[in-house]
Parts: sequence; structure tokens; C-alpha cells
Amino acid sequence: MEIVAADIGGTHARFTIATYTAQARLQLGKVVTLKTADYAGLPAAWKAFAAAVGRPLPNAAALALACPIRGDTLPLTNSPWVIRRSTIKTDLGLETVHLMNDFGAVTAALPWLAASDRAHLCGPDLPLPVEGVISVLGPGTGLGVGALVRRDGRDIIIETEGSHADFAAVDAIDVILLKRLQERYLRVSVERVVSGPGLAHIYETLGQIQQQMVQIVDDETLWTQAIAGATPLARAALERFCMNLGTAAGDIALVQGASAVVIAGGIAPRIIDLLRTLGFVRRFHAKGRFEAMMEQMPVSVCVHPQPGLLGAAASLIAREGIAP
Repeated sequence: MEIVAADIGGTHARFTIATYTAQARLQLGKVVTLKTADYAGLPAAWKAFAAAVGRPLPNAAALALACPIRGDTLPLTNSPWVIRRSTIKTDLGLETVHLMNDFGAVTAALPWLAASDRAHLCGPDLPLPVEGVISVLGPGTGLGVGALVRRDGRDIIIETEGSHADFAAVDAIDVILLKRLQERYLRVSVERVVSGPGLAHIYETLGQIQQQMVQIVDDETLWTQAIAGATPLARAALERFCMNLGTAAGDIALVQGASAVVIAGGIAPRIIDLLRTLGFVRRFHAKGRFEAMMEQMPVSVCVHPQPGLLGAAASLIAREGIAP
């Protein structure tokens, strides 16, 4: 059984042909990555993917989209692309299509991950629990948030927009950051800070606090400089980012009643060692009367290269009851 799986985010659209084998294994083929800004919409990118594959595509597809899956019109949160449920089968030449939130897809991938697909971050180094709630979040172009609820042998995927909760300022620098962003956006969600573009907000704010001239560069360059420790200010911004991610992860775990947390997305695998040392752990644990409980919560980083594609295909298989 072959399925087209797609993971459509604010910056990149990733496509592959997934194969569900007779041994109930799900395998991803070669991944084609396109920049969303280079295409007018999904149909144009779909044609480019088909051309890259060089053969007819399967007539079933699972699409993970970076937006809430509600109603007929689905505008991506961080991209001008708009997908319409009523026309998507015709637009793409499909018989079967399954749409889900992009972090719902990442969440759906968890039961399919091998032990080597997760790297221990803090708390006990344990397998994912077979009962309870696993909180999943990850910064990339935006911030994705989901939950895997495991009850009586069943896995239930919860898709959320938890990244759009209000940013919580913990210390004096956070307060200054919040006030500065309020001047620009009025309302400040946690995604404004805990995401790829959020590093620049932190960097500029720290420059203002320290009365330093900041060099304005694109996000990718700033991330490269920060990870390399090219300047003290860039590294300080990354430390503050890790702290804010720890705060957000801990808050989400408490709100969702989690037994474990998985950090996913495109950024976390690049900075695992820095997350361990630059304040993530301290902020994750710092939940007052629940600090002892947080210290005993397993936290890991998903290092699978394409969990969104894996989870999207797995969700279609589960929904359709497809036999290998």
C-alpha cells in the first residue's frame, strides 16, 4: 500500500511516498522539500513533487497542515497558502485524502518511533508511557503543540493551538521582552518568543537592555551564530530562548496533565546539548509546589528526521483501517 504523505509548514512543504508493508511496517521514501514561498499554493507544489518523483502518484494522501483543521477554508498560520477541503481531491487528483494539523501528525508519529528516534533530555530516561498523557511541542517557523492520550490500549491524538496561549514572563528580562513585543503586536503569544523568529526578538531586546548595537541578520544566520557562540549577545539570546522553551514546556505539561514530554520540531535536534546546559531544565522544573513532580517527568527530544510525514501516513492508515 502506497500513500503520499505531506508536511506543509510555514517555510517548507515536504512530500514523500510512504509504503505500508505486509509486516505492518511504515517506510518513508525519498523526501522532496520545497519552499512554500516559491509556489502559489499546494497544487503548484504538488505538481513539482510529481515531477521530481517522475511517476504517477498514489491516489491516497495524508496532509499535515500548519493550521487548525476546521471548516472548508484552511489558511496556513505562517504562510499565504490556503487549502480548501471541498476542492482538494479535484485539485490534486486524489480519491482519498486525510487532513490533520501538523503537530497532530508529529504526535501521531510517537507510537511508531524507535528508541533511537528520541534523545533523553532530563528527568528519568524511560520509554514512552503506555498509559497517560504525553505532551508534544516543538519550535520551528512557529510553535507546535499536541498531546498523545494513551488509555486502555488506545492512542488518541489531540490537536491543539496551545502555542497561541499568552507568553508568561517569569523574570525581569522576560517582562522587558513582553513589553517590547506588546508595543509591536499588542497581544503576545508564546509562539512570538518560542519559535525560530522568536530568537531575533530576544536578541534585539537583550541588545537594547545592554545598550549594544545589534547586527540585523536573517533568522537562519542568527541561529547559526547563536549555536556557534559567535558573539556573547547571540549566545545570551539562545540561552534565554532555551529558558523560555523550558517554561513553556513545563506549563503545557501541567495544563495537559502529562506523564512525559517530547520536544520536536526543526530546532530542538540542533541544540540538544545546549538545552541541557542553558536553562531549559531549570525553567522546566521551576513550577513551585510541583517542582518535585516535574523533576520526575521524562523529557526527550524527537530526532527522527521526518516525524510529521511518518505521523500523517500513520493517521491515514488508522483512519481507513488499511491492512498491510
